Amino acid sequence: MWWTRLKALIVKELLAVLRDPKGRAILIGPPIVQLLVFSYAATLEVTNVDVMVLNRDNGHWGQELVERIDGSPTFRSIAFTDDQNEVRDAIDRQRAIAAVEIGPTFSRDIEAGRPAEVQIILDGRRSNASQIVSGYLGRIVGTLAADTPAGERTASETIAVVARNWFNPNLTYQWFMVPNLVASIALLIGLIVTALSIARERELGTFDQLMVSPLRTHEILIGKLIPPMMIGLFHITVYILAAVFIFGVPLRGSLFLLYGSAVFYLAAVVGLGLFISALSMTQQQAILGAFLFMVPAMLLSGFATPIENMPTWLQPVTLVNPLRYFLVIVKGVFLKDIPLAEVVRQTIPLCVIALVTLSAASWLFRRRLE
Repeated sequence: MWWTRLKALIVKELLAVLRDPKGRAILIGPPIVQLLVFSYAATLEVTNVDVMVLNRDNGHWGQELVERIDGSPTFRSIAFTDDQNEVRDAIDRQRAIAAVEIGPTFSRDIEAGRPAEVQIILDGRRSNASQIVSGYLGRIVGTLAADTPAGERTASETIAVVARNWFNPNLTYQWFMVPNLVASIALLIGLIVTALSIARERELGTFDQLMVSPLRTHEILIGKLIPPMMIGLFHITVYILAAVFIFGVPLRGSLFLLYGSAVFYLAAVVGLGLFISALSMTQQQAILGAFLFMVPAMLLSGFATPIENMPTWLQPVTLVNPLRYFLVIVKGVFLKDIPLAEVVRQTIPLCVIALVTLSAASWLFRRRLE
């Protein structure tokens, strides 16, 4: 009998989401938009950069440096000027992110074997992009220095560095972004669908009917738990297929390990959603509560910036974030065939978070019934 009651509640929850036009829009619209936006537009790479060049040198090497900058695919346009004030104005008005100033004795110093300097002026308001552009320009200048007579004479005495990128040889950005979306979209959908569950019952006036039904409290919680997990697993499957067949991301690890850990990850996410839903009286409060958790969870997960770069006092806060652990599993399964021991090590915190959040949601749910 308990299974019959539970199955009826699960079917009822699925129909409540799928029959509601707004619910269907939440399930279909945001995942597609995020797949397109994050995979193609949300990139930390810096391209299509506008720079300005102030070349005070009339020699061969100054012109050679200008041509190499102009030939780089990173830079969209290069503006030339002879006036220092124009350089300042271009940086101030953000018409250029960087300006390269070549001194009047640049070629003469190179031919004489003396150190030749190039000044790079960067827009510090865009600190991350400026650092990357500085690296691009530094590599161009370094390559030019190696081709000078002094550079060729010392080439045999220098140490050659050959870089090899493991797991992502060509540094393809989609290989980094799309696996991250597998975890982040599951967080978004699972949290919102679950957070709206009990709040929707209160707004529609069916919450009291649910309380007088033969269902017990734990059966109601399980019935609210399973449908969002099913929906989350469906979205994870869709994104795995998109990653492999559309974006060409290699799947080197075990799908069994990925789906096994995904169950505990979704349980932790749904537990948080149930806790938020039990606290909320309206669907608006539930959505605000979900986004109140989701935005810090994304920022503190290591999605875009490494956790090691965060302040020491802030890093322990990330330990309660389920997205942090599942990101490691997803990227590990996709790119480097993560072993079972590492999957288990990352899954144990998910089990703890799921246990705590579901227990807290159950306690709050029972308290609301009193």
